[in-house]
Formats: sequence, structure tokens, C-alpha cells
Amino acid sequence: MPNVLVVDDSPIDQRLAGGLLEKHFDCSVAYAADGKQALAHVTQNVPDLVVTDLQMPEMNGLELVAALKSEYPFVPVILMTAQGSEDIAAQALRRGAASYVPKRRLADDLPATVQRILLGSYEDRAHSQLMHYLESSESVFVLANDLAAIRALVNHVQEMLRCMPLGDETERLRVGVALEEALRNAYYHGNLEIGAACSRGERERLVAQRPVESPYCNRRIRVAVRISRTEAIFIIRDEGPGFDVSKLPDGHDLPADDHVAGRGVVLMRSIMDEVRYSAAGNEVTLVKRAAREAQPEEGEC
Repeated sequence: MPNVLVVDDSPIDQRLAGGLLEKHFDCSVAYAADGKQALAHVTQNVPDLVVTDLQMPEMNGLELVAALKSEYPFVPVILMTAQGSEDIAAQALRRGAASYVPKRRLADDLPATVQRILLGSYEDRAHSQLMHYLESSESVFVLANDLAAIRALVNHVQEMLRCMPLGDETERLRVGVALEEALRNAYYHGNLEIGAACSRGERERLVAQRPVESPYCNRRIRVAVRISRTEAIFIIRDEGPGFDVSKLPDGHDLPADDHVAGRGVVLMRSIMDEVRYSAAGNEVTLVKRAAREAQPEEGEC
């Protein structure tokens, strides 16, 4: 049974997040009111996952992420953010947070995000040990519009990434988070043409309807994967109409037009070393390099 620590200075928000976790998972939930209390708890009982508010007294979520990354690098952290704090969330992602969930979408997004992180941390030990001996691999997948296939591909890639020095276990999970966001963008916004501005009800209706309707049902997601000991490159292309890439800003901030992309772009740009879009907007290239201190010097074996 996984142990999850929920950190929030609001008792109401604590119980809301903890209740969602207990409803959707067979897990044990503990609580802390700020970052200092959270660190004190972790020293006594290291959790499998930390879910923390961003804005708190004493020690905020950004400081907590940095402290956990330094002392407990194997513990993934998911941030809960209030409206308007996405820029701070992007800073936390660059410091090592695994993902973030806006509080206004907690009921919709928190269970799915926690599930992805926890599943990504479980492993077949014999298979994962073999992946440490992988020198390089190149493969191409052509996926139907199937979320189960997307999840299976992300799990496969996360295992392969064990050959690549990334600093710590959490970094491997973070790369999986960024890859899944790119694939989901290709699925929802690309092939199915479901805009980010859709209401929950409209989104559910379109997700049920479009995979069996033309032209959506004939579209595929092409994923090229190249992994070596020095870098991982993922090229994801959908068969949708694309979008105006000029609306995406430089850097890690949210796009000016949140209908084009939002949270997924922040996650990808904060976690990966490079994120490049094609001119048509229906292909994205993600690049993650090995940890600098782990890369061999020129001429070394």
C-alpha cells in the first residue's frame, strides 16, 4: 500500500486532496501544514509520494521541492497550484517536481496524475536491471487513438531510460510525465481536435464520439524513440490540422492563448532540455540529455 503525504496549510484543502486519494487508491494518507512539518514527517516515515500546496507559510512548496530533491531524491512531488501561480509551478518543475495540478481542477486531474506517477515508480526488477545494460535503441510506434496504448508506451520508455544517467529516479519519472503530456496533446488536441476550452461534459462527449467517427478514427500518432547513454529523443506527430506555433511563447511560461496549450507545455518545457515544434504545429520533438556530471569525457569508454 503506497504512503502519500499531503501538505497544505488549509485543513479543508488537506482533506479534499486526501479524500480524493483515499477514494481512488488503496493508500495511506498523512498530512502536514507546511514544508517544515512535511520534512519532519519525512525524516520519520519516508512516503512514496508527496502532494503539496505551493503557497504556504514557514516553508512553501517551492522550497519543499528543493529540500526533498536534495535529501530524498527518490520521492516524487506533485504540486497543487492556485490560479495565477503557474510561473512559480514552472520554477518548481525545473527544480525537480514531478508534475502539478491546478486546484481548480483537483477533482478531475489529481487522481489521474497520482496514478501516472505511482505506476511509473513500480517496476519489474529483473527487467529493469537488464535495461541498465542497454547501449542504444531506436524504434518507431504508430498508435491508434488509444489512451491505454499511450500509457503502455510511456511505461516501456521509462524502463528503457534506466540505461541513461539522469541523476536520480525521480528524473526518470519526470521524463515519462513530459512524454505522456506530449502524447495526450497529440491525442486530444491533435487527432481528436478537442480544444482546451471545452467543458468537462463536452470533452467527455467528444472523447466518446470522435474515435469512431471519420476523419478522427483514421488518424494515428507516430512516435519515434531514440535512446542512448547520452540522450533521449522523442518525435511525436499527430495527423490533426496542427496549430499556430507563433502563439507559443519563448521560455517556460504559459502560452498567451491557453486554448492552444497550457499545462502540458509548461510540463514539457520545464522537464526536457529541448522542446521544438514543427511549423505546422502537429509534430513536437522532445530532447532529454544525460546528467552532465555523468556524461563521459571525449575519448572515454
